[in-house]
Amino acid sequence: MKERTSEVVAYLGLGSSLGDRLQNLQKALQRLTKTGDITIEKVSPVYESPHLGREPEDAWRYPPHLNAVVKIRTCLTPVALLERIQYVEAEGGRERNISWGPRTIDIDILLYADEEIRTDQLKIPHPEIANRAFVIVPLWDIAADLLLPDGRRLGQLMASECIQRQTLRRCAQTLAGWQGA
Repeated sequence: MKERTSEVVAYLGLGSSLGDRLQNLQKALQRLTKTGDITIEKVSPVYESPHLGREPEDAWRYPPHLNAVVKIRTCLTPVALLERIQYVEAEGGRERNISWGPRTIDIDILLYADEEIRTDQLKIPHPEIANRAFVIVPLWDIAADLLLPDGRRLGQLMASECIQRQTLRRCAQTLAGWQGA
């Protein structure tokens, strides 16, 4: 089944560390909405963060990321949404040859309604959602009162030591045309 009978709200995290990072994010939003079964409702400010890699030196070895979070409405099932995302990433030049490496575009399903999914293919909520300032801070910007499926509030995560000690810089650039969508 590719579509649900009713729309759901989902949150996607977008990141880019190669090429024109802001344009990569912008084009990903355009590609996501091109077929009409995804509607963007809100777009966070853009943030810059160091590269998150497996090794501590990866933050210096690879370029920094621009990140944003978007709130969407869709009738696509979680698996169909993942397939769409992977198609959009491929159209944006994403190569999956370096695990945890730099990329032109990276899109993660952070939340899908209040569903909890754990399969080999898909994990929702995103398993690292609570540990990444580049996800929590922009998510807070567009959905401060959001309750996660496990009952935690974003405010709790924003105040956590893990989030507070991470480097994150809000950019002056925005995803033009999508602000306040």
